Amino acid sequence: MKQNEAIIEKINHFLAEEFEAEKEKITPEGNIKEVLELDSLDYIDLVVVIENNFAFKVKPEDFGDIITFHDFYNYVISRVNAKELA
Repeated sequence: MKQNEAIIEKINHFLAEEFEAEKEKITPEGNIKEVLELDSLDYIDLVVVIENNFAFKVKPEDFGDIITFHDFYNYVISRVNAKELA
């Protein structure tokens, strides 16, 4: 469980830095697109940041189900855990 908390902390840190978002607005139930004010180019930046920070490839279709930060955390955590089990 501690590893998941560390991953969430890391995500929140790089999202706040990369997208100049206020950390207190990054909440699990927050809408990632609205809070970070993402447009289509920002999603490319987001993919690059994820790949650089967590060392796995992101497929654009993976973002179809990601609405909230909670969805995003679960996605990254599951990919990191799957990578470690491989």
